[in-house]
Amino acid sequence: MSDVVGIAGDRIRSFVERIEQIETELKELTEAKKEIFCEAKGEGFDVKVLKEIIKLRKQDQDERDEHDTLLDVYMRAMGEAGSAPVAQAA
Repeated sequence: MSDVVGIAGDRIRSFVERIEQIETELKELTEAKKEIFCEAKGEGFDVKVLKEIIKLRKQDQDERDEHDTLLDVYMRAMGEAGSAPVAQAA
């Protein structure tokens, strides 16, 4: 019985250590990402716009088209389509 517990314990330890390693890597990647955004900001780029571009690039064309259509419909419903360059920029 103690052999079974020892084997299960080793397997559990393996899972935990792998997850901890991934968490460390994620933290390092998050820091690297922050550094890139700081570098871009230092060169005069708008970080919010860069983040929006990244978000848009993750979407497929159909998702983007649907988003643009809904944005346009909502803006028109509010009566502000003429004063909203956001609807055209996306």
